[in-house]
Amino acid sequence: MGESTRPLPPLIPLPNGGWEVNSFMSSAEFTLRGLGLMPPNHIVPIIVVPGIMGTNLRAKRHPRLGRKDDERNKIVEPGEAVWCPPNGSGDGLLASLDWDSHSPTNRQQLFDPATLEVDDGGPVLIPAPDDGYVLTEREVRQRGWGEVHADSYGALLYALQIRLNQTFGYNDQEKKRFVRQHWKDVMACDPQRWGLREFTPLTERHLEKHAQHYFPVYAVGYCWLLDCESSSQLLEKRILAIIESWRKAKRRCDKVVIVTHSMGGLVTRACAKRIPDKIAGVIHGVMPALGAPVAYRRIASGTETSSPSNGPVENLTASRLAKILGETPQKTTPVLATSPGALELLPNHLYPQPWLHVRVVKSIGGPRDATYGTKDGGVRYETTTYDPLHFPNAKLQNPYDIYRDTTSWYRLINPAFADPAAKYADRKGGVQKVVETAINTAERFHRSLGDYYHPNTYVFYGDDKAQLSFGQVRWVAHYRIAATPALTAANLASAEYIGQTFRGQRRVLVEGKTELHFEPEPQDVRGDGTVPHQSGAGPTGKVKQVFVTGGYDHQGSYKNDGMLMLTLRLIAKIVQEMS
Repeated sequence: MGESTRPLPPLIPLPNGGWEVNSFMSSAEFTLRGLGLMPPNHIVPIIVVPGIMGTNLRAKRHPRLGRKDDERNKIVEPGEAVWCPPNGSGDGLLASLDWDSHSPTNRQQLFDPATLEVDDGGPVLIPAPDDGYVLTEREVRQRGWGEVHADSYGALLYALQIRLNQTFGYNDQEKKRFVRQHWKDVMACDPQRWGLREFTPLTERHLEKHAQHYFPVYAVGYCWLLDCESSSQLLEKRILAIIESWRKAKRRCDKVVIVTHSMGGLVTRACAKRIPDKIAGVIHGVMPALGAPVAYRRIASGTETSSPSNGPVENLTASRLAKILGETPQKTTPVLATSPGALELLPNHLYPQPWLHVRVVKSIGGPRDATYGTKDGGVRYETTTYDPLHFPNAKLQNPYDIYRDTTSWYRLINPAFADPAAKYADRKGGVQKVVETAINTAERFHRSLGDYYHPNTYVFYGDDKAQLSFGQVRWVAHYRIAATPALTAANLASAEYIGQTFRGQRRVLVEGKTELHFEPEPQDVRGDGTVPHQSGAGPTGKVKQVFVTGGYDHQGSYKNDGMLMLTLRLIAKIVQEMS
């Protein structure tokens, strides 16, 4: 009746170095054996660090009250969820309808970082028992799985926990061991899926050493509105606490392996800079190593609703995401403009220049039309007209000066949109001072981090023409009649912002006479739909190996079979180097 062996829950480490398993006796009629898998005593924790918005957030359960540092959220009660990304298309539709109704004021009050903390009560993925391996909800919640977005990271967490800890099986009939299928798949994977012609083969001897370790998988979330430096300090505390917990259980646990997604890579790099000896290796997936112009685009103009590389279904998904994140700068600015964490995703001082451009296009086409511009500086002016005009660069060499500029019409941040709840109205310098402080914090983080990577780092990123990203931001305006006065670099730079059109274009008045309507051009370079290839490639020459890959979008990178197998392969490689 039923199977001959049933899997038991994971064994629990005892303080004396032993293991305990909980089971229930069954009737004598049921001759089932209980199978408990006893892990090795050499522990290598795997830490998954999510990207921006990948951590669930709630209002602080025990807010401090006070006139200047009141930590009570204005909208929800203590402990109530504020940010729990939707899982699946059905949830996505409902979430888009809900978030579309949130006003700019409401968004600012909800996403007040001083009032928020990581929410560990989010959904977790607990599939059915897999070939003798059982995970309980209690166990995975203790490891932080409820802190992160289940749809983005649940399958990754579960796959790592199962596959890393099940290397070999045993054939009772043939009395011999065999390599589990998931490791056979890794061993047989075509290196071209990882952007390589060839890769050092993974052998059964390597797997024997791998199997001498136990790999408990953890997720560590963080408040992504805060400075990445602060988040890295939280990560450091969690890593040290995890190592100590295994040592107290009389297990050998010296170092962890960290697997990052997107912004989690920046957080991890800052952490690794302080405790490199506690980290055996790092795997960075789709990290915006040099920042991403899409961050500028979303603050300055709202979240994009489409892409030239999308089909109808993908554009529908993008439009729903835009409603959640904010389709207009009125909705994105109050949340992002004063949040150092969000600003640290902007192109940093190492991002290839120039990436911010202004272009005016005469709508009448013709064979003589051409684009003109120069290659250096922070902002490039170009034009396409019948009468060629050469627009020199603006004199902005430092990208942070561009971000601090709140007066130019092409500014990143419009102060009028930044404080709809009047939170900073009575503060000296008002919201503009808060914005400047946040940008200064982002600049300090970028310059302090520089091009540091843990010595044992591997990186993969998307370089896919089917996943176009913003490699640059081009403000473009079209006109049909001759501009009066003639357009020049000087009068375009000094033009006046006079408002927005109903389509969200920026209305700009040149010398008080010619009105132009500027909007960002669509995505323009290969990438993963979010991070452009030039930023993903930033670690080249500074890490052990960089894998140029494709076939997935940014958020779904670890849901891609090839990238999951690459992650397993790299963890096995890191373990080979451990003593």
